[in-house]
Amino acid sequence: VQLQASGGGLVQAGGSLRLSCAASGSIVRINVMGWYRQAPGKQRELVATIESRFDTHYADSVKGRFTISRDNAKNTVSLQMNNLKPEDTAVYYCNLYWGSRTEYWGQGTQVTVSS
Repeated sequence: VQLQASGGGLVQAGGSLRLSCAASGSIVRINVMGWYRQAPGKQRELVATIESRFDTHYADSVKGRFTISRDNAKNTVSLQMNNLKPEDTAVYYCNLYWGSRTEYWGQGTQVTVSS
């Protein structure tokens, strides 16, 4: 399984970006896709996840600003990020997992928010 992320970039505070991730390979139908991020000097943290049934979960820091969505037919997940803040600056990683042991990560895409 491979995950290919895209859509990062540089934006001013208050702006918007949309991240996308496409998964390919042998993927089970019931799974969870999501986005994590890692800022310099910090641990990787969860941003948002979405199950194949479309149940979503968000970190408190992004609630009301970010929206995660997915297309099960295409095995893609997207993250619409609005009202971006400098503290959102990080490398964002796409994630896919199922069961208790099967997990895959994308290569990461840089998001930089200037003040």
